[in-house]
Amino acid sequence: MKDNFEPCFQLVLKSEGGYVWDGSDPGGETNRGVTKAAWQSYIKRPVLEGEMAKLSVNDVRPFYKQMYWNVCNCEGLPKGVDYVVFDFAVNSGCKESIRTLQKSVGSEPDGVLGPITLTLISHQDEKELIDSFTSHKIAFYQVLKTFPIYGKGWVERANRVANEAKEMV
Repeated sequence: MKDNFEPCFQLVLKSEGGYVWDGSDPGGETNRGVTKAAWQSYIKRPVLEGEMAKLSVNDVRPFYKQMYWNVCNCEGLPKGVDYVVFDFAVNSGCKESIRTLQKSVGSEPDGVLGPITLTLISHQDEKELIDSFTSHKIAFYQVLKTFPIYGKGWVERANRVANEAKEMV
């Protein structure tokens, strides 16, 4: 099987940026795309004062691999499709990303990536699947109450990620 985690991880980091603590963002304190709540869950203890701001790329790499890449079975997805699923999982959660993938292939959107969805994926043109996934992703964003604040950036990211993903195919 292919190993596309590192290139996808580096692209996600570019999108996520560095340390931010935006009071309008439901994610709260975040660094390299990792929310404080998610980091606490991963390290299984409370986050210490100032710890989030100090997270390095090497700190978050295993977090992303375990919490998103592996959970979404990205290693079992075609190149490019793995990236859009991974990126959206980071942004909106693994279940939502898998549901979006399922909608994109006409599978029951239950949030569990099983054999039926994987078979449907294997019969899809990867670039068409990436476009369908991106359309569903943008539709998801448009109904969020924070879309008026963050929507322009989300849509720009979705389109950029789709283009980068199609280059991987």
